Amino acid sequence: MRLVVVVAGTALLVLAAVVVPCVMQAGEAPSASGYSLLSPLRSCNLTVFPVVASKSYDTAEFLTLDEGLRSGDVVVTEAGQARGLIRRRSDDPAMIHPVRPIRDAEVNRLVLVNNSKRPLLLLAGEIVTGGKQDRVIGKDRIVPAESDPVDLSVFCVEPGRWVAANGKNEFSNAPGMENGLLASPVVRSKTMAAKDQQQVWDSVRTLQQAMALTVEAAGAASAVTSTSSYALVMNNDEVQKKVDAVAEPVQRNYESVIKQLRDKNAVGVVVAVNGEIVWADIFASTQLLQKYWPKLVRSYATEAVVTRAKGGEASLKDAEKFLDDLQGRHETAETEPGLYRQAEITGEGFKVFELKSLLPKMGFTVHMAKMTD
Repeated sequence: MRLVVVVAGTALLVLAAVVVPCVMQAGEAPSASGYSLLSPLRSCNLTVFPVVASKSYDTAEFLTLDEGLRSGDVVVTEAGQARGLIRRRSDDPAMIHPVRPIRDAEVNRLVLVNNSKRPLLLLAGEIVTGGKQDRVIGKDRIVPAESDPVDLSVFCVEPGRWVAANGKNEFSNAPGMENGLLASPVVRSKTMAAKDQQQVWDSVRTLQQAMALTVEAAGAASAVTSTSSYALVMNNDEVQKKVDAVAEPVQRNYESVIKQLRDKNAVGVVVAVNGEIVWADIFASTQLLQKYWPKLVRSYATEAVVTRAKGGEASLKDAEKFLDDLQGRHETAETEPGLYRQAEITGEGFKVFELKSLLPKMGFTVHMAKMTD
């Protein structure tokens, strides 16, 4: 049973983070609220402020979408083709159960089965390719281990196609993207906050056109504009060079920070593009952040590449203020009892999305995202 709760009219304190404006030294305690900011990492017009927590949780049990798709333990397909999904009910490979179709294929529906023995974590903005159109996951959620078919809310990020790729209706990671693909913050925001297919399409088209203006190699711009697929745009060689130029210095430096501060619980980032704070991603553990970091940083770098410079440089104080202000006037919460609670908090000029696990012995916030509205 899914429960949806709406609360309005009162200020809701989700998380108050009093940040510390300095790089933490060995033995230094984090702030009492649980989060501290470190000195920023900068590359071109992208600035990333690492976030450190006073407490970390054991998230080793969670399976990511990328891990599940690579191993074959997670299967995603069009709703009308769910007959091909199976549920394993024992360790005997012969003991498999076919699943009946849920409904005909739809733009905003996919079906997923988690055949692994671990709960699956899905993040809004993760892109799967294949089927009749590439899709982007619409919200954070947790799928139980050895699940029955789960009806996923998704959005199309490839409006020009409605035919099975290579004759197959199943989905996989984006081609050429070993660590998977996460949409840029603008596309993620239209997916998570606007929840509107046309706005998602519009944001993909805008990004595509902006990216075409940045590539310089002969024929590269036409190659970028010749496809309607977000994934194929991002897989273009010239586009990858542009994104890599921004992403790699930050990724390399932050991986070093994470390594140095693993015991200090580096768990997330506050992100600025062209001097403006735009996003924050915070996880329950360093381990979980490390799993997502390669595609997170490329998501942020993509936004930086296609955003025209506005001048200025985000300061640590700006990032502190953004992370500290997480109170809202209105909250909508959706609950899958015993599995997860996903809350959307609306504040003055921002939205916060918080995914809390309700699994036994795992009752903590797994992921939180904050965006400018």
